Amino acid sequence: MLVKQHTLQKPVSIKGKGLHTGVEVELTLRSASNNQGYKFKRIDLEDQPIISAIAENVVDTSRGTTIEENGVRVSTVEHVLAALWGMGVDNALLEINGPEMPIMDGSAQPFVELIKQAGIVELDAVRKYFEVKERIVYADKSRGVEIAIYPDDQFGIDVMIDYNSRTLGHQYAALSNVDEFEQEIAPCRTFVFLHELEPLLQHNLIKGGDLDNAIVIADKPVAQPELDRLSGLFNMPKIQVKPEGILNNLDLHFNNEPARHKLLDLIGDFALIGKPIKGRIVATRPGHAANNQMARQLRQIIRKELAKSLIPHYNPAELPLYNVEQVKNILPHRPPFLLVDKILSCKDNVIIGVKNVTMNEPFFVGHFPAQSVMPGVLIVEAMAQVGGVLVLNTVPDPENYLTFFLKVDKVKFRRMVVPGDTLIIRMELVGEIRRGIATMLAQAYVGETLVTEGELTAQIIKTTKES
Repeated sequence: MLVKQHTLQKPVSIKGKGLHTGVEVELTLRSASNNQGYKFKRIDLEDQPIISAIAENVVDTSRGTTIEENGVRVSTVEHVLAALWGMGVDNALLEINGPEMPIMDGSAQPFVELIKQAGIVELDAVRKYFEVKERIVYADKSRGVEIAIYPDDQFGIDVMIDYNSRTLGHQYAALSNVDEFEQEIAPCRTFVFLHELEPLLQHNLIKGGDLDNAIVIADKPVAQPELDRLSGLFNMPKIQVKPEGILNNLDLHFNNEPARHKLLDLIGDFALIGKPIKGRIVATRPGHAANNQMARQLRQIIRKELAKSLIPHYNPAELPLYNVEQVKNILPHRPPFLLVDKILSCKDNVIIGVKNVTMNEPFFVGHFPAQSVMPGVLIVEAMAQVGGVLVLNTVPDPENYLTFFLKVDKVKFRRMVVPGDTLIIRMELVGEIRRGIATMLAQAYVGETLVTEGELTAQIIKTTKES
């Protein structure tokens, strides 16, 4: 069954301090349209720049996940992203008037409540999953870290942590169904070891931290005078260590709450992949750095799969949509400058055309005669002519129009085209044609190899055949 994408029904806001900056900020969650994913907007800055929540934009993973685009940052994004993912929200705009997400109680639960307050609505686009087809692994043997993903019909996670702490010991947490996220994972708070607190303060971090937004673990005996001194640093009543090795400021929601929070962090970091996963994740000692490395690896696989899915299928035995004589009824070009032999298909703003490259091409006489290579400008021209058929198909009387190309951008020649090659050209219209101007993504293949790509912009002009 096809699952549709979802977004938020209405804007909702929440206020709180950033964990590390201590800055009071307001976060507003807003709806977003199909296939937008998650985007952050820094409304406190001039021009209100937007940062895309993707793994490649992660620039710091030291004490949380920080993303940056065009020199603009937003920090500690993992908890709110985990909440959006766990509640089934595919697309959202997150407006923030400061450099860091509010830490709240150190879990995803406040953001889950915020999302429930907003309401969730279905969009008309189908949710696209990354389906794991074979085992994928990221490992850092020096730190004992491994994240592996296995094929599965649904999403699941197993997390194991071990910090060589007698208080924590070995802990395990699992999520077998996304529906369990709200109750079993979202309330689980971040944790820190007691001996880390003062160094963090000395490094100008956790300015917004207090003993209400983290589980503080004492992994070795601490004298009461030292606890009293820390009480003064955090302006808290007298601190004591409970028998289970945590400070007396709070009670654990679960015996394995630290492991569950690591699972929460992993979900938030994997939200930066841009697609939900069908697969089982098994993570040993995961952290933000390892999570991001795996997320980048998965995005690279997704990009390769997408590129492969765009390769046009060509069966020479199939009847084309337009043969060369029919192409001549649409385009004004004529041999030797007609560089389209047939159009295979034209639908959904995408056209596929063919150019057979033979030794009889007149340009081979003078273009590197000793090494026959099709000129790159003529490959671009062939793509432009196929694109011309695409845009002229948008008017009822294409014979009364011409297309003139205004701009050719981002062109890359990846492989030489030589006699005997068959160029399969794919042109995709980007957005609507406005004021007669159309922008197209252009790709030319030989077999399954991408040989040339670029972005072409053309203008449709009404004319007559005499002109």
